[in-house]
Amino acid sequence: MNESEHGKHCINPDYNPVFYFFGRGFTNLAFNLIWRRQTCGREHIPPMGRSVIFAANHRSLADPNLVGTSIGYPIHFFAKAELFDVPVLGWYIRKVNAFPVRRIESDISAFKTAQRILKNNEGLLLFPEGGRRLEPEKQFVGKAGVGMLACKTGATVVPVGIVNSDKFPRLTKLQVRFGKPMTPPASPTKDDYQRFSDEIMARIQDLCR
Repeated sequence: MNESEHGKHCINPDYNPVFYFFGRGFTNLAFNLIWRRQTCGREHIPPMGRSVIFAANHRSLADPNLVGTSIGYPIHFFAKAELFDVPVLGWYIRKVNAFPVRRIESDISAFKTAQRILKNNEGLLLFPEGGRRLEPEKQFVGKAGVGMLACKTGATVVPVGIVNSDKFPRLTKLQVRFGKPMTPPASPTKDDYQRFSDEIMARIQDLCR
């Protein structure tokens, strides 16, 4: 599937490939030149046209762009619902494949959107921790959502370790590390949702060491 076909068949009707690739090109250049980003494990990224969840730790508002620009094709992003109410910003993030999710309550609508994305063999970035986690005791503790989503769709999960994004304002060198793809258990039960999420978070933590 080429880029134009991806845009045509994309789940998000507001998606604009021009906006996506212009924004990707600009931020990609900034990350590489200013923050001296290093990207490792790109060989673990499945080719375009596969159902894949990119699951990453979350320390900075820059993380979605940091991971998204490290992947060579368009993916979808969760974004907190409040951002879509911000003038201009809300309009723009829809154009670049973000969709709203409520962080506090269980958002069934967002979950169903994520399912459609994955069943359409597209990529999705999410943060299993549920939001930015700067307190050490709260880091690398994942919620059951990523495990449930993977188990219900059969999507491959690629763990992603983001290093130093909490030091983003200090222009510290950034690293994005992609781990080996993980496959959800066959014939999963509800107990497997959290168990698989925990396995994913353990891989992410290893990538961040």
